[in-house]
Amino acid sequence: MNAITPCLWFAGDLGDALEFYPTVFADFVVHSVNSGPAGEVYTAEFELNGQRLIALNHPSDFRFNESMSLMISCADQAEVDHYWDGLIQGGKPSQCGWLVDRFGLSWQVVPTRLHDLLNDPDPARAQAAMNSMLSMTRLDIATLEAAAASAG
Repeated sequence: MNAITPCLWFAGDLGDALEFYPTVFADFVVHSVNSGPAGEVYTAEFELNGQRLIALNHPSDFRFNESMSLMISCADQAEVDHYWDGLIQGGKPSQCGWLVDRFGLSWQVVPTRLHDLLNDPDPARAQAAMNSMLSMTRLDIATLEAAAASAG
């Protein structure tokens, strides 16, 4: 079976990204870096938490936008907070667990518990969790659970 590997186009700051992401992701591995004659990074292949990515580096009119994001499934609030706090440095928050990092790349930082709450067999509990999520920037598991419990 052929693997699908996302390819990200950085606008001249891939070298900075390769220095920044290991500060957020403990499981960060660089497989290869191709550099030009002046030492600037042209391409890189790396892994974030086991997800292989390829990156190009060239200033252009192409920019990352929210139509494509990378989702991090988090086991608990500590993981949500770790990734949120790390990736938001120099970036900006969005809604519903989304943020844009300093390179313009969109991330979804989502607790796995959210999936359980949104798939609750009681539609009122699921809707309450959804409404709570829609009001947040960083997702908070305790608040999501409290919203679902108040509907049940």
